[in-house]
Amino acid sequence: MRGHFRHVQTTYPGVRVFHENRIDIPHGAEVWTPGPDAESIDLVVTFGGDGTILHASSLFSAGAVPPVLSFSMGTLGFLLPFRECVSDVIDDWMYNRIPDIDDFAKALESVYSGKATILNRMRLACNFYNTDLAKKGSDGDDWQVMNEIALHRGSSPHLNTIDIFVDGQHLTEAVSDGLIVSTPTGSTAYSLSAGGPIVHPSLSALVLTPICPRSLSFRPLVFPSSSVITLRIGDRSRAPAGVSMDGRTSHVLNPGESVVVQASPFPVPCINRSSIVETLTDEHLEGAGPGKEDDWVRDINNLLQYNATFRSKALLRHSRT
Repeated sequence: MRGHFRHVQTTYPGVRVFHENRIDIPHGAEVWTPGPDAESIDLVVTFGGDGTILHASSLFSAGAVPPVLSFSMGTLGFLLPFRECVSDVIDDWMYNRIPDIDDFAKALESVYSGKATILNRMRLACNFYNTDLAKKGSDGDDWQVMNEIALHRGSSPHLNTIDIFVDGQHLTEAVSDGLIVSTPTGSTAYSLSAGGPIVHPSLSALVLTPICPRSLSFRPLVFPSSSVITLRIGDRSRAPAGVSMDGRTSHVLNPGESVVVQASPFPVPCINRSSIVETLTDEHLEGAGPGKEDDWVRDINNLLQYNATFRSKALLRHSRT
């Protein structure tokens, strides 16, 4: 990553570079701490797996998120469009796979020249309430979620009983291992594993997916982004519900307590790889080359192998050799 930092210093000398306060901060970068008094950021660049962009989203929980340019160093990287060129290097006695500097330079050039396009990935705003309907936490203390919020029974052997309200109307009483409310981006994460639908990330919608429901007729539902979903732990529930948001444990809701979930006004603007004009190298690896195609369509085929038969899998492997 130090080579990428030097490239920015050399090519864009007037640009200030910030980094989280960690031991691997590059020499010359300024320390950035999130908060209401934090320095304004114009562009976020991430290196890592899907969890890296989720972490970047969590750093801007109080307001708008800057455009995010993401490079994959993980295995799947469904949220990370720039994954083609990687180099195996030894950096500070550690073996790493890092994006090729040419790939990085072309992506930055596209951003600074105004050629990059973005996909606004919606987030969820979550607020928690106690049994007296008093809000937990201070005003404005919303939890911003990019993938999903999940209520689950945790280590309890008993099923959760959760009352679901949509726009103030009682929808149903769910008896299950838990419930997931996800964004379209999160529809290919935990929700998909629980049997939820795949939703295109350019849509604005809320996906409600049960986790191992007792009733076989309890199927996933998709609501418009204008809907407000309230999940209240039923008074007859034999177990509290653990709450995890984007994989982070946050709360425990006891019977009578609730969480209100709605679309956040602050999406995550992700830069599309297909907006990069110049062709990148190593085209035989995961993903297709840049062009006019939808990044998401390419990814559900190449990464999730959507509806792949034995024949189509063989053709896909042959096309990469």
